[in-house]
Amino acid sequence: MVGAPSMEDPGEVAPTLVVMAGGLGSRFGGDKQLVVIGPNGEAFLDYAIRDAMEAGVGKVVVVARTDLDEALREHLAAQHPAGLPLVIVHQDTFGPRRSKPWGTGHAVLSAAAEADGPIVVINADDHYGRSGIRRALEGMAGGGERAVLVAFRLDRTLPVGGAVSRGVCEVDGNELLCLVETHGIRREGVVILADDPPGELSADAPVSMNLWVLPRKALVSLGDQWEAFHDAYADDPSAEFLLPVAIDEQRAAGLLGIDVVRSDERWIGVTNRDDLAVARAAFADG
Repeated sequence: MVGAPSMEDPGEVAPTLVVMAGGLGSRFGGDKQLVVIGPNGEAFLDYAIRDAMEAGVGKVVVVARTDLDEALREHLAAQHPAGLPLVIVHQDTFGPRRSKPWGTGHAVLSAAAEADGPIVVINADDHYGRSGIRRALEGMAGGGERAVLVAFRLDRTLPVGGAVSRGVCEVDGNELLCLVETHGIRREGVVILADDPPGELSADAPVSMNLWVLPRKALVSLGDQWEAFHDAYADDPSAEFLLPVAIDEQRAAGLLGIDVVRSDERWIGVTNRDDLAVARAAFADG
């Protein structure tokens, strides 16, 4: 497979931050990766990059689309120092082309060749709180052989209006037992409901917002999973190779242990355009 990661031992290598910024923003109604949130022109990814470098990340890889490249480079040059160890990779040129991106698992694979050690994965359009990435890195244990998932309370990850998808976690102590991709989650009065799978969800249910630390071996397995996925869904224009689903499959197969670190931070994001005012108010003071 083109760009498949290897299992060569890189020794003690600082983690690489992988920022997934290749989505189409369908629910938002356009590209939202560079939407201004902060008072000095900052987008969400700018805050994440600064937090990650302070937490000990050694390199940043931004996964984007080719058509965003020029605007992204201009934005990053204006927001960050020239010496920042940052590269941009294009998800749409990694493997087979199609108009809709292949999904978050494919996005991570497109960045894997740029990382020599473990990676920290985030969404470009989410803010995980000042402590989010630091907490993820602090959760690394077992010689870096286990993955880390930062889980948030469900009620702290819901937008003001509209429905969202979240990875609902079943946890035993700090061990992830199961992760269920749940769609159509929204508030209805004092309860939280979901469409798929249908039912009522607890406000304090731990959920994934795609803040992961993944060891090298997880990326190797991800490459194998991508090949199998593409063989099965090459002709399906809407099929998505989703990172949380793939990582949970590794867990279920006994290939990867996953430690859950809980965060009390409140998620801030722009799933829908109505979320912009709330996000900007949260960052009004920088």
